[in-house]
Amino acid sequence: MAARSSFKLVLLGESACGKSSLVLQFVKQEFSEYRESTIGAAFLTQIVSLDENTTIKFEIWDTAGQERYRSLAPMYYRGAQAAVVVYDITSEGTLDKAKAWVKELQRQADPSIVIALAGNKVDLAETRRAIPRETAEKYAQEEGLLFFETSAKEATNVTELFKELATKMPLDRAAAQPGRGRVDLDTSAKGPLDSCAC
Repeated sequence: MAARSSFKLVLLGESACGKSSLVLQFVKQEFSEYRESTIGAAFLTQIVSLDENTTIKFEIWDTAGQERYRSLAPMYYRGAQAAVVVYDITSEGTLDKAKAWVKELQRQADPSIVIALAGNKVDLAETRRAIPRETAEKYAQEEGLLFFETSAKEATNVTELFKELATKMPLDRAAAQPGRGRVDLDTSAKGPLDSCAC
């Protein structure tokens, strides 16, 4: 029987940059052009097979991007082994917000957390790109982040992003801490999902 390890993963980023759409595409292979904004956070799970003997279960916390929920974020990234920080390639200020999240994670989160930077909405790159790929990629390299440009709408690099994160997880440090209840949930969303066309 395949060995399965569970890891806590958090998504952070500005509102409407596509966090929930990325998660929904990854978990359910679905995309909706219009979504309600996440309130607080939504919880989903998904399993990634690394090989025939090893699977990883991501316990995914998709956080709200609105400023009024920012103070709640530490509650969700505390104890996380992985984070995806999302920005919108068509909206210049979202990369600066993403950098602020990365800095906060580096300062406050688990020192061994694996962080991926995801530039979403690459399906709009030809007509609406505001952030050059090279700019974000250079920043990611300097900070030691995984880097992907994604499209939740077209499923571009979505599976690849989460699979790459899965390969970086320390299998000897899974999320089963002493005293922590283990609940095996299915891949259905446990909260409202974010507004964003991506």
